[in-house]
Amino acid sequence: MMILKAFRSFFVLCFFTFLAHGQVTLSGVVTDNTNNPISNAEVYLVQLELLTTTSTTGQFYFEDVPQGNFKLIVFAFGYRTWEQEVQLSSNQEISISIEPLGEQLSEVVLTQEREKVFGLQQLKKVEGTAIYAGKKSEVVLLDNITGNLAANNPRQIYSQVVGLNIYENGDAGLQLNVGGRGLDPNRTANFNVRQNGYDISADALGYPESYYTPPAEALQEIQVVRGAASLQYGPQFGGLINFKFKKPNPNKEIEWVSRQTLGSFDLRTSFNSLSGTVGKFSYYTYFNYKEGNGFRPNSSFNSRNYFGNFGYQLTDKTKLTFEATLFNYLAQQPGGLTDLQFNEDPTFSNRPRNWFDVDWKLFSLRMDHKFSSKTDFSLNLFTLDASRSAIGLRTNRVDLVDDPNEPRELLIDNFKNWGAEARLLTRYKIKNQGAVLLIGSKYYQSNNNQLQGPGSASGNADFVLRDDEFPNFVNQAQFTFPNLNLALFGENIFNLSDTFSITPGFRFEYIKTESSGSFREIVLDLAGNPLSNEEIPENRDFERGFVILGVGASYKPSTTFEVYANFSQNYRSVTFNDIRITNDSQRIDEDITDETGFTADFGVRGRLDDVLSYDASVFGLLYDNRIGETVDPEDGVGTLRGNIGTAFIYGFEGFGDLSIKNLLAPNEEKLRLNVFANIAVTDSEYTESDQNNVEGNKVEFIPNINLKSGLNFGYGNLLGSVQYTFIDEQFTDATNSPPLFEDARNAGIIGSIPSYDILDVSLSYTYKKFRLEAGINNVLDNSYFTRRATGYPGPGIIPAEPRTFYTTLQVKL
Repeated sequence: MMILKAFRSFFVLCFFTFLAHGQVTLSGVVTDNTNNPISNAEVYLVQLELLTTTSTTGQFYFEDVPQGNFKLIVFAFGYRTWEQEVQLSSNQEISISIEPLGEQLSEVVLTQEREKVFGLQQLKKVEGTAIYAGKKSEVVLLDNITGNLAANNPRQIYSQVVGLNIYENGDAGLQLNVGGRGLDPNRTANFNVRQNGYDISADALGYPESYYTPPAEALQEIQVVRGAASLQYGPQFGGLINFKFKKPNPNKEIEWVSRQTLGSFDLRTSFNSLSGTVGKFSYYTYFNYKEGNGFRPNSSFNSRNYFGNFGYQLTDKTKLTFEATLFNYLAQQPGGLTDLQFNEDPTFSNRPRNWFDVDWKLFSLRMDHKFSSKTDFSLNLFTLDASRSAIGLRTNRVDLVDDPNEPRELLIDNFKNWGAEARLLTRYKIKNQGAVLLIGSKYYQSNNNQLQGPGSASGNADFVLRDDEFPNFVNQAQFTFPNLNLALFGENIFNLSDTFSITPGFRFEYIKTESSGSFREIVLDLAGNPLSNEEIPENRDFERGFVILGVGASYKPSTTFEVYANFSQNYRSVTFNDIRITNDSQRIDEDITDETGFTADFGVRGRLDDVLSYDASVFGLLYDNRIGETVDPEDGVGTLRGNIGTAFIYGFEGFGDLSIKNLLAPNEEKLRLNVFANIAVTDSEYTESDQNNVEGNKVEFIPNINLKSGLNFGYGNLLGSVQYTFIDEQFTDATNSPPLFEDARNAGIIGSIPSYDILDVSLSYTYKKFRLEAGINNVLDNSYFTRRATGYPGPGIIPAEPRTFYTTLQVKL
């Protein structure tokens, strides 16, 4: 009943919105040079930032357009970009014919054609049923990247997204570990992670960790929206990362793409996709296989990923889309190292029996409907059925040799959740100025369970509980975690003039977090015999409701310059991993509670002719009750995870992309030459804390300097890139502890991450239907690490990959 009432209110509010009469309409039809209609072409009115797509008959329609002169751009898959100035003084209908790109065009031309309209960009004010006005946003276009896409290399993929802090695992990109502005990068848990607009993490609020990452070879773009995304996508501090898959080819019934990759340390990947459109039915499917042995012993892995997107255009106004994702992988984990072990030999491993297994099943059914040219509606139903299992030795004695006769610790988590998100976006007028209203609702329910206890004493990937065989195993627990979340959200763009707009918004969250289960308290004597073995029940119920607010502002005096600002309250719920898990190297504070705070941005962005694109901003982020880790005061061994105190993080983020080609040789169509640089200069401080030796310290996971720069070049069918990355030193705990070389009990777990720099080089060459790609990552063969793990895949230092090579052959038919 609660859902029905929410949706009823949703529709009543939207349908009674005042829709004033517009001034003129602009409509038309888009065809190819043989007069066949082109569907799904993007039609964009630049000055008004209005975007629509053509119907199956190639038609498009803009209503309530003010009179004046505007640039109209049409972009379609496989066609040359069309652009023209249009003068609107009355209702107008135009016919547009666009030319196929053709196979004779070089890769440089194709790349620059994609960049001409959208390039590396921020999201438009309105896209589909979402509002991004006044927000700090970035879009990664995968087709424009020359790099190691087969291994999902995050340094290269996110090279032009400012300030991201990345953990590197050397597992061909099976998991994405991204943070920023002081957010823990572990499994990107501080962002709302979605694909095609729906959640893909284990539990969006209860356990928001991403064990599945889509392959970059299947993606069209990655949308990154910082903290102010909380109003539409959740209350979290990080914002949104949304993976948008490639669209079905609208011009072929069958298109086949095959990419085969070989790389260092026996890396082999195979990516194969089928795509096409038959009448009103469209599809995009792929299968991706990866395997490798890693650069350390005991680090083999293999994965399989199936995906299908199937769309049916019921009418010109209504489309249904079903998606299915199946992903599983098995990885052997070589464990972490102490600082001494890393300095002596970063390839060393003393964990031959650690294994990790993931099985992910995602399903989505989406309906998109146009009530009119001004009002769009979307409804997305999605569900997850997944599990992750880990077995091995993860003692805080990192240097302890694994005894092959002892049982291993086993952790099994099962995730079952489903949700529904509805959005309605409508355009209307206040006096003579346009406005846009978005209102939406999300219902999310999960029922997860976790089992912890003794596994087998063998060395293989055996994920069967052996509590009967080893009843006195110390770490034993079993819990269920039912969670319920209901959210209502809304934003409205108010255009106060032709150049200035403000976008206030709200989000109401109702969250009910529960845990029900028991753990065993076992006391052993010095000989390992049980003195006591008691099962202790533990049940918790945490229910809360709150409203968070935000506002964005945009001053855009021209199409090439914008000043933007935003402020948003943020909230992070404690996860069930925070509430209960038994870990030798980490203890949970029983009084741990939710985090609150805010994020604010102020910046300028734009383009200078076709020569320079830029985005420069300052930000501030306040954490209250920030959750983090300190040295455990009870025994000085391992870490204590709890609410540390209040932290303030602030800094500068800047990005620039200079086209040397357009500056010096604008008529050289086959030439590509541009340099880019992005830099984040960040500082931080714990302003208040009840913990010892914390107040006044730096916040963890924040390098003072985070720099990525590079050169993109090409001529004809040859493309290349050179990228340099520098990450300054960063702390991993709130007490700012230095590395420990003497005390082996927690050496490797506690300490800073030293600064490091990396150089990557990539090339690609296309000949007709074939493309050959090759590259070297970490050209200088630097030895470094990006994380100190407190649990899996450690504990201890996780070394990053040395110099690696890769080569990919692509065939497209």
